[in-house]
Amino acid sequence: MILTEKEKMLLNDLKSEEKLCVDKYSKYATEASCNQLKSLFSSLGAIEQNHYDTLTQILSGTTPAMGMGGGQKPNLQQMGGQQPAAAAQAQSIPQMSSQAQSGYQNKTRDQYLCTDALGTEKHVSSMYDTCIFEFKDESVRNTLNHIQKEEQEHGKKIYDYMAQNGMYS
Repeated sequence: MILTEKEKMLLNDLKSEEKLCVDKYSKYATEASCNQLKSLFSSLGAIEQNHYDTLTQILSGTTPAMGMGGGQKPNLQQMGGQQPAAAAQAQSIPQMSSQAQSGYQNKTRDQYLCTDALGTEKHVSSMYDTCIFEFKDESVRNTLNHIQKEEQEHGKKIYDYMAQNGMYS
């Protein structure tokens, strides 16, 4: 397969975004306080690494075969999750204990990480949406479409975590 200069440029842009995702999820997995969230970020980081590797293969002239199913979709409960915490109750106490204050700060930090990750997924998905239309090779378009679908699933998993933990309104 021979790529145009524009296609190469777009693939390199996508690779940069995927590298950023890999780096963010690796960092966020260590920074998150909730084990469920750590697991989610680690899982998403591994998938983003696969996306990066796939783009590298396309740039080298090989289009990997990709199924359109998106693979197994573990739910948050299967990833070591707990039921949402009663954060509203802890926030309503006028003078929080240091332990409660620490829990509140941890949840606030986790919410920040999730909000940033969700914004990143929205951006990356949008980039794939644009790039899909710029490739003449149908197999490359199908591969990019598959990756975009996975990016949307990542956003959904982050949203679901946030909603279950009172972080999204």
